[in-house]
Amino acid sequence: MFHRKLSVSSWCHRLLLTLISAMLVTACSQQRGTPDGGPPTEEKLLNLYIWSDYLAPDTISNFEKQTGIQVEVSNYGSNEELEAKLSSGHSGYDIVVPSAPFLERQLKAGLYLALDKSKLPNLKNMDPEIQRRLAQHDPQNAHAVLHMWGTGGIGYNVDKVKAAMPNAPLDSWALIFDPEVVKNFQKCGITVTDSASEMYAMVLIALGKNANSQKPEDLAAATDALMRLRPFVRYVDTQRMISDLANGEVCLAVGYSGDILQAASRAKENETGQKVAYSIPKEGTIMWFDSYAIPADAPHPGNAHQFINYMLQPEVIAAVTNIVHYPNGNSAARQFVSKEILEDPSIYPPPEVMAKLVPVLAVSEESTRLMTRGWQKFTTGH
Repeated sequence: MFHRKLSVSSWCHRLLLTLISAMLVTACSQQRGTPDGGPPTEEKLLNLYIWSDYLAPDTISNFEKQTGIQVEVSNYGSNEELEAKLSSGHSGYDIVVPSAPFLERQLKAGLYLALDKSKLPNLKNMDPEIQRRLAQHDPQNAHAVLHMWGTGGIGYNVDKVKAAMPNAPLDSWALIFDPEVVKNFQKCGITVTDSASEMYAMVLIALGKNANSQKPEDLAAATDALMRLRPFVRYVDTQRMISDLANGEVCLAVGYSGDILQAASRAKENETGQKVAYSIPKEGTIMWFDSYAIPADAPHPGNAHQFINYMLQPEVIAAVTNIVHYPNGNSAARQFVSKEILEDPSIYPPPEVMAKLVPVLAVSEESTRLMTRGWQKFTTGH
């Protein structure tokens, strides 16, 4: 009996060891993903956090078909919203698309992974001049890849502005920041984009100052200029202005080139009877960049690299430009961009205009506080 018990016990022990061993092998193989001990294999999932209406209708579905990776897309409406999610940690996002000054500040806080450029062979398609400008925010382009770039400027309803002021200075910031001029358009509706950093930069340019000045007296002068504008502004909202310009609800807007040109397209497509145009002021304006970046704690960084490399395919990114009317900085994509967009100087500015475009750089915490306080005064009206 004793010998038999020992045999059963020994057999159970061997069975237990076998089961444990099998479980360990399975676990290891799942973690390892490759039989030769290569890097872990990620689940087929990608969490993308991006501005709304910023891709072509088939961008995501085509990527999913090509790779088998399922993409979960979430949208945000401001850089501040994105920053709050990233700063709290464990956001769960694999790719985000911050604007350049926020990217610059977030890089200093260590919020992003350095890119593995060996996984991004399509980087060869990027325009060296655009890369050079973007490197002012991301040295050596080490952490970010451009999605879209553009300018800030003035959108206007051609007929309504002409009716309100036949000799309106359409090519100048005076149209917005000279109270004697802008008061003519209060009835037909004025709106501005909801972005403190970019609005301050544009106001500073209009005042003849450095767009990235951090002098308290310059920021105070910009706040004063904004407050002189405020009585004539109907609302402050980035997204709403697209539909309202297209429908004739507002006649004057300070916003992003692509948003205003989308409004012009919608007005044509929907036959609203409104003619919308975009102007880059002669005094100069801002040049902005929105770029793909991978959060430091991204759960699927390998999939993120696959997605970025996919977006760098000329046909893919050109299709986005043809929808959103923003330039993409991909030299090889130009042949796939519609001729109407490519030859529009308000989208792809000529060299003499490019020379007057200024990037919005990250500023100190003190300057940020001054702008935030001033912006709150402006948005609330007091």
